[in-house]
Amino acid sequence: MFALPQKDFSAPTTCLGPACMQDLGSSHGDDREGECSRKLDQKLPELPGVGDSAMLSPDTSYLSSRGRMIKWFWDSAEEGYRTYHMDEYDENKNPSGIINLGVSENKLCFDLLSWRLSQSDMQRVEPSLLQYADWRGHLFLREEVAKFLSFYCKSPAPLRPENVVVLNGGASLFSALATVLCEAGEAFLIPTPYYGAITQHVCLYGNVQLACVYLDSEVTGLDTRPFQLTVEKLEMALREAHSEGVKVKGLILINPQNPLGDIYSPEELQEYLVFAKRHKLHVIVDEVYMLSVFEESAGYRSVLSLERLPDPQRTHVMWATSKDFGMSGLRFGTLYTENQDVATAVASLCRYHGLSGLVQYQMAQLLRDRDWINQVYLRENHARLKAAHTYISEELRALGIPFLSRGAGFFIWVDLRKYLPKATFEEEMLLWRRFLDNKVLLSFGKAFECKEPGWFRFVFSDQAHRLCLGMQRVRQVLAGKSQVAEDPPPSQSQEPSDQCR
Repeated sequence: MFALPQKDFSAPTTCLGPACMQDLGSSHGDDREGECSRKLDQKLPELPGVGDSAMLSPDTSYLSSRGRMIKWFWDSAEEGYRTYHMDEYDENKNPSGIINLGVSENKLCFDLLSWRLSQSDMQRVEPSLLQYADWRGHLFLREEVAKFLSFYCKSPAPLRPENVVVLNGGASLFSALATVLCEAGEAFLIPTPYYGAITQHVCLYGNVQLACVYLDSEVTGLDTRPFQLTVEKLEMALREAHSEGVKVKGLILINPQNPLGDIYSPEELQEYLVFAKRHKLHVIVDEVYMLSVFEESAGYRSVLSLERLPDPQRTHVMWATSKDFGMSGLRFGTLYTENQDVATAVASLCRYHGLSGLVQYQMAQLLRDRDWINQVYLRENHARLKAAHTYISEELRALGIPFLSRGAGFFIWVDLRKYLPKATFEEEMLLWRRFLDNKVLLSFGKAFECKEPGWFRFVFSDQAHRLCLGMQRVRQVLAGKSQVAEDPPPSQSQEPSDQCR
């Protein structure tokens, strides 16, 4: 067993001063399961720019074609999550229930958050908070967001509140940006494997596609690590999209990356942005895990820390509290863009994706409380993440299972290819179902558009007893499987020394 570092947080361990504030959070739209269970025998339906509408169910005559597509996404992508919620593990009420190692949520710091959110400075009601506000968000909140991002992103100059828009979570941000940047049927480039729910975020309202930049685990050519993104691969994917008649309007980057945990260096970010400028592409940079880098040696840098953005009018940065503050149920996300046309268009959609004035007040209080964030929350959160990550890593090593991890995020990208009798996504799905039948929910690689069957994402940001029981069930499943006669080549099956902690 492992023990997460714990302290008594019934009160702060240091005097935080009068500015003590809270932790509210937003969601990133989250892993409800584009990731946990996309059915492999169903294809994305091809509506204009999406797929074949003939694939849609014929018994949905009450719905428009768009409505049928939206329902299709729900039906095809929610199986694992629904199964989990019908049989959730509970130490006392349902000890034989399903352990959730599939959804990327931080469940390690509820004690810190509950204490902070219950303080008196979080409770305020005044007329302006109950009335309509600027759809971009109350000015007092946008000012705090700008200061917060300036500090934690280490921007060379103070960021400006007029460039901030506040929405109810990362899913809404993706949806709004796709809608205002692209025509129906146009596309964003996105490196794979990627957080699968983005497919729904950009498609459901905007009818926007994703043009995949397929990466693989084998280190070849000038690559220095598995699944490495390069400008050459971006150029190739862009040419392929154009050859298929798809107009590409932008590039989506997730940094730190989900599900790889990869961190793009400042040099790499600059190269990607220069590529985008060359082709007049927008770049959406999702930095929702930026404060969840628990290994100091990882060297994370925000895109907003660059001295000069190659094309600031086409660079749009997202952040939310769902991951870094473990509050995916609160629904708070923010966009920073210097393009005022984009900011205004997204703000108009905040009529449907805005936050209540009360939540905006609490968020401003939280983001202002630098003492509590630095001295209490981040320090303890990083320690607990590192301890949980170490436990899962050691369990995987003991099983002889290769994996990738860079010390960021809540997950480890695990190579279970040797447990597939045949290298097919059907076999990957069968293995996923065996895990689910054995009461542990994981996310399989196809849900992230990984092109190699057999990769799974293990989420470790949970309490020790649930992780231990979950890994016990994983071992039981794997022990019942005979390995294929020939393992993958060493370059693919060994843990890269700079990626495994």
